[in-house]
Amino acid sequence: MRLLVLGGTGFVGRAVIDEARTRGHRITVLNRGHRPPPQGTTGLIGDRHEPGGLAALEGGTWDLVVDTWSGAPKAVAASAVALSGHAGHYTYVSSRSVYATDDKTVPHTEAAALVDATPDAADSDDYAAAKRGAELAAERYFDGPVLHARAGLILGPHEDIGRLPWWLNRIAKGGPTLAPGPPQLKLQYIDVRDLATWLLDAAAHGRTGAYDLVSPPGHTTMAELLETINTVTGEHAELRWTDPQTILDAGIAPWTDLPIWLAPGYECDFLHGGDVSKALRAGLRLRPVGETVADTWTWLRSIGGTAPQRPDRPAPGLAPEREAAVLAATTR
Repeated sequence: MRLLVLGGTGFVGRAVIDEARTRGHRITVLNRGHRPPPQGTTGLIGDRHEPGGLAALEGGTWDLVVDTWSGAPKAVAASAVALSGHAGHYTYVSSRSVYATDDKTVPHTEAAALVDATPDAADSDDYAAAKRGAELAAERYFDGPVLHARAGLILGPHEDIGRLPWWLNRIAKGGPTLAPGPPQLKLQYIDVRDLATWLLDAAAHGRTGAYDLVSPPGHTTMAELLETINTVTGEHAELRWTDPQTILDAGIAPWTDLPIWLAPGYECDFLHGGDVSKALRAGLRLRPVGETVADTWTWLRSIGGTAPQRPDRPAPGLAPEREAAVLAATTR
């Protein structure tokens, strides 16, 4: 098939291209030209923020479009207009963040209440509203079938947010290591390669509407994740399991200071307890956590241990001195 990836040199876009290449698709990539197009693809340069920024798409036709945009919805609106009549199917990689936080229903499904948003918004200060607005833009302005891939926590090789890479480097460093409890806390995530496989399968089958894309609750646990990381990186760490209240009382922020982890409560239930039965029925398949961890560690070592960091996201992780202070206090 003829595939157009809008973006394509980052995390999810790279995985989509890698998977598409194995299928023999003819791949075109449109980006701003800051990085060269991936090997085996046709590169087009365009900036959706600029007037005439999509001129490079003129005259082209594609069977499938995958759009990984995370900024202002108006950029997706412009792309949808430009590609109407020139593409057979539009997949927008959205986020489970589009669900309204004032709806305390757990588990969420695709039918849950959504945040307010507009398809022509010119700003992206509110991530949830930007993602939902982009969904609306694709629906309003593209004249063919549209799929909203509402991804949850995404992990795997080439991660440019830094969550799994931070844990890999911290545990590889060894020594007493703050492990946020409870150990059997259920986690939901999706390996970026499993996400890419599902996206291309779903688009090829003409699927439309919204799908939440993440593993079932309990695909792994906090204990299994950190113990697997310790095994893969050489078993240099002594995991010191610490109760959530102690961590919170120390001023340590879940999710940012300690990536992936959230203290038990509504936010944790929402992020790690979603109902993904719709996606499973539609063919979502997930590799074991050990494969995700091992492959990400292999990639991280191949680039010298320092993962790329998206400029629009702060690097996660707990400062060593703050970790040491909590560990010291809990062993008195």
